[in-house]
Amino acid sequence: MGKAKIKFLSVIVPAFKQEKTIRQDLDNILSTLEEGLGRDYDFEVICIVDGNMDKTFQEASKIKSPKLKVFTYKINKGKGHAVRFGMEKAKGDIISFLDAGMDISPKGIMMLLAHMNWYDADIIVGSKKHPVSRVNYPFLRKILSLGYHLGVKILFNLYITDTQSGIKIFRRKVVEKILPRLLVKSYAMDIEMLSVAKYLGFHRIYEAPIEVRFNKSNSAIRWSTSFWMAWDTAAVFYRLKILHYYDDANRKNWITS
Repeated sequence: MGKAKIKFLSVIVPAFKQEKTIRQDLDNILSTLEEGLGRDYDFEVICIVDGNMDKTFQEASKIKSPKLKVFTYKINKGKGHAVRFGMEKAKGDIISFLDAGMDISPKGIMMLLAHMNWYDADIIVGSKKHPVSRVNYPFLRKILSLGYHLGVKILFNLYITDTQSGIKIFRRKVVEKILPRLLVKSYAMDIEMLSVAKYLGFHRIYEAPIEVRFNKSNSAIRWSTSFWMAWDTAAVFYRLKILHYYDDANRKNWITS
């Protein structure tokens, strides 16, 4: 019997004003993947510095690893743009993204990969609400999250308990289908990716447990963020259900920049 084909994983790491921690974050991700993936996977880590606003790019570039690529652009454009920018450069059969800052343990990537194989899934979403997730989640965030995800179920028929966690993995065929259609640059990028994927026929979307340690210094609720989150979510619904913007028939109107 021939050797099993080695799978290739791309991990996109969007980063914004992370100059103090980005080297430690990327070192942690690289070492975790090196130890945890085993011989069945090769991988790359693609760090996208979302706007050259401080020394995040310079600090990330100090890491010399053949597994790491670091990119930036001058103006901050939002996490959604950074993730899409990285996905366009990804070579993997499986493409993931993981927030910088290490609130979410990179060990979760291996758990998500295991769930993808178990369920033969199109997308696996890391969920803070999974029964075996380990999370120190602020109470107010729990309440707001509950209300938001109830709205998501009603609007998009997405039965996911946590659409907003900063760790997800996609099969390449999903990314190739959804990427040219995406518009959201910041607040509701996760909802847009998931709802468009399901709309296009990728129904095998499941959740996996993760480990999250919230940093108290950056876990405060910004009500302006909540407003724009709701606004962007409503805009995705309008484009999806009313305008049919994401349909193949509307290809000529897709904004790809």
